[in-house]
Amino acid sequence: MTPALILVGADKGGVGKTTVSRLLIDYLEARTTPVRAFDSEFPRGTLKRFHPDLTEIVDLTQTSDQMRIIDTLQDAGQATIVDVRAGRMGPTLATLRDIGFLEAARDRQFTLCIFHVLGTSISSLEEIATMAPFVGDANYFLVKNHINDTSFFEWDPETYRSFFDKVRSAGEISIPKLNELAYEQVELSGVSFAKFVANRSPSNEPAAYSFVLRGYVRNWNRQVEAELDRVKLMDIVVGRKSKKP
Repeated sequence: MTPALILVGADKGGVGKTTVSRLLIDYLEARTTPVRAFDSEFPRGTLKRFHPDLTEIVDLTQTSDQMRIIDTLQDAGQATIVDVRAGRMGPTLATLRDIGFLEAARDRQFTLCIFHVLGTSISSLEEIATMAPFVGDANYFLVKNHINDTSFFEWDPETYRSFFDKVRSAGEISIPKLNELAYEQVELSGVSFAKFVANRSPSNEPAAYSFVLRGYVRNWNRQVEAELDRVKLMDIVVGRKSKKP
């Protein structure tokens, strides 16, 4: 398959981008698609805590770490997910433009997917306009993360659409709300969502997680998978062409 680079981020913190990265890893692994990840919350990354065997911590401001990601895409034989540090999405896209990666993606040497996780403020919508010059040839997804029961601009649809119309989006993805206690227990367990559902410890030994809480996470994860299936993420990542109706 064409090497796929998946960027997950936003220029505002606290919007749940690492949660989205964790879900993408689980989704790809469940479909037997090899995946590796880079956590750019240097020097201490949250993503690595939940997926330690797949994740390296990098500093995206350093050329050497940019090389660790981009120069190994062809050899990796797998999808590469980068959890971009808050405030670095715009600069990261600018770097990809400057080194010619966006042009290479346009020429289909690489597949580029961008998951832009939105916050609830107008400033988060303004990020769309900032990113617009960079995402024309990418598979650009706008993600609304409702995990904390967040509302997204329903009060002013006209303003909302005025920003969304600035870009050609590959799709809008909605992450549903997860039971608060269930989410808390996954965080405390320090395992992936998939491992929590499977009742496995960080060392992959049998665990004793609550059946009820595992059920909440299982149902929530199925809803997320349905969203990713709806936007045909697997077709994009592995290079399959969608069948015409």
